[in-house]
Amino acid sequence: MRADRPKQYLSVRGRTILERTLERLGSYPRLRGMLVGIAADDVYWPTLASPIPKLLNTYVGGAERADTVLHGLQALSVHARPDDWVMVHDAARPCLRHADIDALLADIAGHADGGLLALPISDTVKRADHNGCVEETIPRAMLWRALTPQVFRLGALTAALEKAMHDGVEITDEASAMEYDGARPRLVHGHADNIKITVPDDLALAELYLREQEREKQLA
Repeated sequence: MRADRPKQYLSVRGRTILERTLERLGSYPRLRGMLVGIAADDVYWPTLASPIPKLLNTYVGGAERADTVLHGLQALSVHARPDDWVMVHDAARPCLRHADIDALLADIAGHADGGLLALPISDTVKRADHNGCVEETIPRAMLWRALTPQVFRLGALTAALEKAMHDGVEITDEASAMEYDGARPRLVHGHADNIKITVPDDLALAELYLREQEREKQLA
């Protein structure tokens, strides 16, 4: 992001990305509580002015995403049972819609392996060689982009992450750990405005989406 601080502490529409993300999650009626993973040397978290609804606690994250999520699941185990649903969401996705969470939870209600929000790929996908030239075109008919939240049973996700990490398997998201453990998570169509802020241009896009969502809410 070419910024002087972690991207979740950058401002979008007058508040930090993290505050907006946590507000979206905390205001969701069916959510019972949240844990937030922060770095051990994080000096920005204590400066947040907004009260965080339903915040249970913070915990120290890890070197990789999988480490941070596993630490969070272990911390959550004192608040939840192994068969409770847990939802993992990227701090840099502040535009999540409650309607998408509704759709995700409804779709996985009868599916023991859980699921995740995702978007079908609409662009033509190319595989490159080491010289940056096209090696092949990948059929896109059954390809999806994984989003978050991703929702699984607490015990099942904990066991899947522990197994994959023990075996040295690269874990890029929670669903990939579940897949490695033999599960087949559901893909649930989400909105395209559920972007992950990654590069500077994404800040302007998030501003646009948040402004449009606020307008939609006023008109509803």
